[in-house]
Amino acid sequence: MNLSGESDAGAAWAAAAAVPDPEVPCVSVAELGILRWVRLEEGVAVAGVTPTYSGCPATLAIEFAVEAALREAGFEARIERLLSPAWTTDWITEEGREKLKAYGIAPPVNGGKATLFVSVSVACPRCDSLETERLSEFGSTACKAQYRCISCREPFDYFKCI
Repeated sequence: MNLSGESDAGAAWAAAAAVPDPEVPCVSVAELGILRWVRLEEGVAVAGVTPTYSGCPATLAIEFAVEAALREAGFEARIERLLSPAWTTDWITEEGREKLKAYGIAPPVNGGKATLFVSVSVACPRCDSLETERLSEFGSTACKAQYRCISCREPFDYFKCI
């Protein structure tokens, strides 16, 4: 136990889980589901991190930020990059989905990876209208697509299902 009464493992998780995603700072790495676990191994806080996809340019930045957060919390730290199982948008927490929407990014449509192969209705994060159209397969990052709402006329990013 530390001075706050929290277990050391809990403190390590809290420190790592609070790290914001560098590309979508409204959500934490835990809310995105890319922080898989944090455990103490012989006094070292080891964090398991799964990249959103193998070519994600933010992977190293996320790993460095998680490691730095653990060190700032007083732990020796190590990161383990976990490639299997592959990350999926199904791992985004409900709170993460709500934060994406509040930030103006339509969260991924529930339904798993099957939604990759069928047309989905994407709700506008501003007015909730389903009258939307995809403008581009890629938005501000490779994991997002650019959409426009026909009802309110606002453009928005959609966090694609992966």
